[in-house]
Amino acid sequence: MKGYMFWIAFVASLGGLLFGFDTAVISGAEKAIQQVYELNDFWHGFTITTALLGTILGALTCGKPAQKYGRLKSLQVIGVLYLISAIGSAAVINWYAFMAFRFLGGLAVGASSVIGPMYIAEISPSSWRGRFVAFFQFNIVLGIVCAYFSNYFISGMAHDWQWMLGSEAVPALLFTLLLFTVPESPRWLVSQGDDKKAEMVFEKTGEKDIKGEMVAIKESFNIESSTAKEGFFQKKFRKPIFIAFFIATLNQLTGINAILYYAPRLLEQSGVFSDGALLQSVIVGLTNLTFTMLGMALIDKLGRRTLIVIGAVGMVVAQALVARGFYLEAFEGYYLLLCICAYVAFFAISLGATIWVVIAEVFPNSVRSDGQVFGSMTHWVWSALLTWFFPLCLGVGGEYIFAFFALIAATSLVFAWWLPETKGKSLEQIQKELVK
Repeated sequence: MKGYMFWIAFVASLGGLLFGFDTAVISGAEKAIQQVYELNDFWHGFTITTALLGTILGALTCGKPAQKYGRLKSLQVIGVLYLISAIGSAAVINWYAFMAFRFLGGLAVGASSVIGPMYIAEISPSSWRGRFVAFFQFNIVLGIVCAYFSNYFISGMAHDWQWMLGSEAVPALLFTLLLFTVPESPRWLVSQGDDKKAEMVFEKTGEKDIKGEMVAIKESFNIESSTAKEGFFQKKFRKPIFIAFFIATLNQLTGINAILYYAPRLLEQSGVFSDGALLQSVIVGLTNLTFTMLGMALIDKLGRRTLIVIGAVGMVVAQALVARGFYLEAFEGYYLLLCICAYVAFFAISLGATIWVVIAEVFPNSVRSDGQVFGSMTHWVWSALLTWFFPLCLGVGGEYIFAFFALIAATSLVFAWWLPETKGKSLEQIQKELVK
């Protein structure tokens, strides 16, 4: 039973791997893209941000299809979009066509960030839910590492930036095919009146109290039966909405995606040769992977709040040291690399490990897809804005942007104090506590 649940989480989380791969693969290609298309800093930032604009639309529009057609079918469509985007981005040289295919990939990333964690949360037993949903984040990070390694080994080949982008087609095809081996979300099946199939899924995934779980789910849907008519932004949903907004905002405004997108360019300022920057990016990626694994191991033991507190303290110190380095222009040796690795480590065990878990947990069954859309869209809007303007901020003065990142990290402590702990609770229990 547990083995089957692991398989489901693994397959669904491959969408996270593609999410991470797509996020990071552009870091190795962005300088070549700027040169090929002769872009200034503004249009260069816009070009790199094109995919992120797609993520916003993907996150915004995927909720209703996921509710109407199911989580599984939606994930299968996402896999196809990833595949088309990878092949198209590698095959074209025209700037407009390139942006169109990158935008398409962004649609897949945005939709995946909503539906993947939601699907895993809905199908997982409560005692393992944190780890399984965090496995999605693990795969995001694994995808980032894979992209960094891929970029490093491909670098120097003819048309290397195109091969970098095209390499995403391999995991995209694998993800699409493996999705045909996993079941639909039992909670979605209940919402469609298919109790028999839902019970079969619960049995296969190792749910101990199937009848009790079915009763709780139906009760949840009955309580929220009027939600569709009343709308998502209601007073009774204010706490879940605030939680989703703030954890998504804090996640991005600490600078994680901007740093990952421009890691090689940023690390060139550490004092090593420019051709060493891609290898240093691999080190950043491996740090992210290692500490994401640690976050996964601890999330159902220490809880979501404790991890955020630990991470906030470390992120503040690390980002402040990076700001100091920019201010003093002191990047001797591996100073910048060590500081960035420290930041990434503390981010990975805190906001990185908890964001998708918390957003997937705090909303009731009947509006979970809308809640995932809202949280994910908030995340991607901030990510797009930061990625677009990060090169300009570095040009003005890196100390200012990293001091801002440190300040945002400090506010995570306030958020953690206010955040209700959800570890070990069923989704229906959490609903009763937060929706009043």
